[in-house]
Amino acid sequence: MSVSAEIRPAQLPLPGGRPDATVRLHPLLTGEVRVPPGLLERPEGRFATLRGLGVGRSRRDWVWLPVPAFLVEHPAAGPILIDTGLHPSVAIDPAQSFGALAARLSGFRMRPDQAVTAQLRARGVDPTDVAVVVMTHLHTDHASGVSELPHANFILDGREWEAAIRPGGGLRGYRTAQFDHGFDWWAVDFDGPDVESFADLGQTLDLLGDGSIRLVATPGHTVGHQSVLLRLADREALLTGDAVYEVRAIQGEVEPLLLQDRHLFRRSVREIRRYVERTPGALVIAGHDRRQWPRLEPVYG
Repeated sequence: MSVSAEIRPAQLPLPGGRPDATVRLHPLLTGEVRVPPGLLERPEGRFATLRGLGVGRSRRDWVWLPVPAFLVEHPAAGPILIDTGLHPSVAIDPAQSFGALAARLSGFRMRPDQAVTAQLRARGVDPTDVAVVVMTHLHTDHASGVSELPHANFILDGREWEAAIRPGGGLRGYRTAQFDHGFDWWAVDFDGPDVESFADLGQTLDLLGDGSIRLVATPGHTVGHQSVLLRLADREALLTGDAVYEVRAIQGEVEPLLLQDRHLFRRSVREIRRYVERTPGALVIAGHDRRQWPRLEPVYG
């Protein structure tokens, strides 16, 4: 499917970096989605995919997963978002953002005040002041709220954009109506000259040039998935996105059902595992960990 939106190469570092800067991190719960547990932990044996998708299993056994976004406050670059969470319309009619079929197959829970723009205002941040949104990837639960931030520059792996706009994207978790807007889309290149390894993470890009926000290539869940590493005042914070759904997956205890590339997924998990082992004080927030989320603090740093 063709799209009207265009993407251009990102020119990094973006303006606003400050030597030795640290950032503040606000985890934002934008709602919840109900899924079969097999999506998080691939079943064994015959018909694993069907059973993982919930076929033959009561919906009473399905679980509610947090759908997060993150506000990052930089002392010079200002407010930056990681992902956009659920669109405000999901609180009333999920089909408007996800389509009738997806809305019927999944369940959503969302209050109007959980929309990213509402949460920004509650924290004293005007959404029009958000100049940068880093997209871990463009799956529907991460890109649903894109249209609410028309003034922002959206940063993502160029490989993710190409995957999302290819025909058949709906079968791979994309919905072009969510992101096909004439906004400023910028593609980073993890094979470019500015890529460097950092703390056991093989491919990283310094977003602002001051080391406070690093983009980390973690493909596998999607071909262009990226995680984000932050420098807080007292520690580092790794936002894994969907490179791992749950913290327990970092140790290889479970593997999700649907992966674009299992080899790359396992390589990304190994890198995250090495980082965690060698940086024991780091805050690591997984993509949809329903056990971890209630324990998170409102703000870090």
